[in-house]
Amino acid sequence: MLRTSRVLHPITALGPGRRLGIWLQGCTLACKGCMSLDTWEPGAGTGVGLDHLRSLWQEAVRAGVDGLTVSGGEPLQQATALREFLASLSLEGRDVLLYTGYELGELDDEQLGVLDHVDAVITGRYVAGAQPGLIWRGSANQRLIPLTPLGEQRYRPFVELATGRAQVQVRVDDGLLWLVGVPPPGVLPKVERRLRDNGIVFEEAAWRP
Repeated sequence: MLRTSRVLHPITALGPGRRLGIWLQGCTLACKGCMSLDTWEPGAGTGVGLDHLRSLWQEAVRAGVDGLTVSGGEPLQQATALREFLASLSLEGRDVLLYTGYELGELDDEQLGVLDHVDAVITGRYVAGAQPGLIWRGSANQRLIPLTPLGEQRYRPFVELATGRAQVQVRVDDGLLWLVGVPPPGVLPKVERRLRDNGIVFEEAAWRP
C-alpha cells in the first residue's frame, strides 16, 4: 500500500508529454514556502493498494500516456512500497520521473533501490526565493538528473533548459481545483486574489499554513 495525496491524469506540467501523476502523502522535510502543505502530514491522504495503482497506470497506458511522474510529499519516505510498485509496472518505453527533496548523497540503500526503477530524478529541497529559471524545478538549487538510457534520451535536453514562463496546469476533479506544476514565488496568492475579485473563493488552499 502507498499513502497517496492525489492521482491525476493526464498532467502536462511535470515532465514531457501527457503523464499519470501520483502525489504521495507525508513529508518531514518541511521546506519553507512549499505549495503543497496538505501533503506533509503522514497520516492524511488515502491508503491505496498497489494493485489499484497498477490498474490506474494500465488505464493511463490505454489512454496514450507518455510517462509517470511521482511527487509528494516526499516519495522516498515510502521507499519500500514505492520500489515494489515501480518494479511491477509494465512501462513499454514510457519513462518514470521522480521528485525528491533529498540529495542523492543523503539516500539510504532502500531509497537508492527506488532509483533503480526511475529514468530521471529531480533532487533537492525547495528553497523559497531561489528563482528556478529551469523547467520543472521550483528553485535554482534543484537538479534534473537522467539515470537510464531512456532518461538520457528524454531528459538530457531539459537539464539546462530555461523557461520564460511558469509551467502550470489547471484541473478540476471531484469539485476540487488543482494547480499542477511549479509556479514562481508569489504567483499563487495573486491567483487567489484575482479569483476572489471574480467571486471565486477558496475554502482551503494547499499553500496556506
